[in-house]
Parts: sequence; C-alpha cells; structure tokens
Amino acid sequence: MKTSELSLTVVFSSLYTVLLVALAPISYGPIQLRVADCLIPLAALFGWHVITGVTIGCFLGNAYVWLGPQDVVFGTIANLIAATIIFALRKRQFLACVLGSFPIGIIVGGYLWIFFPPPDIFGLQLPMWSAMIISITISSLIAMAGIGYVLLKALSNSSITTALKSRGVKTYS
Repeated sequence: MKTSELSLTVVFSSLYTVLLVALAPISYGPIQLRVADCLIPLAALFGWHVITGVTIGCFLGNAYVWLGPQDVVFGTIANLIAATIIFALRKRQFLACVLGSFPIGIIVGGYLWIFFPPPDIFGLQLPMWSAMIISITISSLIAMAGIGYVLLKALSNSSITTALKSRGVKTYS
C-alpha cells in the first residue's frame, strides 16, 4: 500500500470520528443527523480507503461515546455494509447512496430502541423497533443521499479527480 493510500484511509477515519464526536448531540439518539455519514458515499469515488476509513471511524466514535457493545459492533458493521454497497453500485451514484442508507437504518434502528425511547412517527402507533428503524433510515437518507450525494458530485468534478490522480490518489470516476 502506498503512503498516499494509507494517508487517505487515515484522513477518512479521522474525519468520520471527529465529525461524529464533535457533533455528538445530534449524532446519537432516536432522532439524529449523523453528519459524518455524508462521507460514506465517497466510497464511490475513493473505494476501499473510504470503506475502511468510515468503518474504523464509526468504531472509534461509537467506542468514545459509549452506548454499549451493540452500538460499537453493529454500528460499525452497518457502516461497512453501507460503504461496500455504495462502492459496488458506484456507476449509479444516487441509487447507491439511497440503497446504502438502508443497512444503517435497519441495523442501527434495529437495536437503538434498547437505549432510547422511540420517536413519534407522524402519530402512528408503531412497535418501538420499527419506529426507530424508520427514524434512523430517514436520518441516513438525509446524510447520505442528500448531503453525501452532493459532496460526491462536487468531488467527482473532472478537475478535482485529475488533480487527485496527478498526486497518486486512485479514484473511481
């Protein structure tokens, strides 16, 4: 592995962790906006460096803001799956961002109701776990298919990818 590739992984891991911890009041809970998740769609552009970085970053951030071992283990697995889906579907970026949101919503929402009371979803009487899954999926869609997709499109600009490639950074564009 080249130094630039390792550096890219460390940068994404650090960015994810810092965004997660610095924005902890809105990054955790039954209604959240995990802004750090906007980095996950960049797996379509940078590949395994982002996949590894956001996975490690999630592990570190969830371990720092400790909710329990479920959050550290399953939240990390959710990020790994989401980023891998986005990388695999990188030719259809928006679809990839939308579909990548669902593993996070389903996995994290599937256990987060243990730690927090579920949110009110449009006044519907839903089971706790399903209300949490809906809430976290909506949050992930905003972060990944909204903010993350815009970030991905901006960084996919040919002048940016050309500059990155000239510095030895491999991109999938």
